[in-house]
Amino acid sequence: MLLTSVVIIIREVLEAALLISILLSMCRQLRISQAWFKWGVLAGLLGSVLYGSQMGAISQMWDGVGQELSDASIQALIYLCLLYSCRKLLFYLHNPHPAGSGLLSVMGAAIALAVIREGSEIYIYLSAFQQSSESRMGLYSGSAIGLGIGFSFCALFYYWLLSFSPRRAVLLGCGLLSLVAGGMVLQGCKMLTQADWLPDGQAWDTSNLLPEDGLPGQLLYAMMGYEASPSPAQVAIYAAAILLMLASLLLSYRQGAKRLSSETSAAE
Repeated sequence: MLLTSVVIIIREVLEAALLISILLSMCRQLRISQAWFKWGVLAGLLGSVLYGSQMGAISQMWDGVGQELSDASIQALIYLCLLYSCRKLLFYLHNPHPAGSGLLSVMGAAIALAVIREGSEIYIYLSAFQQSSESRMGLYSGSAIGLGIGFSFCALFYYWLLSFSPRRAVLLGCGLLSLVAGGMVLQGCKMLTQADWLPDGQAWDTSNLLPEDGLPGQLLYAMMGYEASPSPAQVAIYAAAILLMLASLLLSYRQGAKRLSSETSAAE
């Protein structure tokens, strides 16, 4: 139970921790207020308990696929929040003005949704096994270790991004968030496949080379939604989501650079 709890908690915590660390580091580099962070986390924690406690009723909705559809919807919303946030952060990279409330609200929403998604899974897992006195010690000890590892990873990643110049940190952060956003889409597609809303199948199987339950697999799952045997539909939608994100960010970066160049020429 101890090792199982460590692996499960790390799997759930790493994704939200990675998202939080990247957004916080970019805001620090661009001198953008980080007040949205605490409200996003608080809303996420409260929402995860509410969402997890009502999962039984939610699962019965929409002909028994309520959990799959609600999870897919959360993942899609996180993707859209990250797309908007990255575009605005690239804008502020070239135009150092006080950030508007829209960006702060969307980043807070992205954090809240990520914490709700991952926190509800932790809540359900703890609720399922805490009644057993034999496994309770291993359950809580493993969960504490998993949380510690996840938060440590968050801190290390945060300070690693701060070691770069603001321009490199923002560009690298946006690239990493593109992978995270694509991973959200991939996980959402998996839920839709389970709900029979997308066709099933197997594009490839890398479980022998890189199992999902190993530490490298868990890290890749957090960073880009790694799955050892995705369906062709998942692969196609994942690729489209990544390309859309990168194309949008490239366009935003060029527009910001062009605007900065025009303002500099006008000032001269």
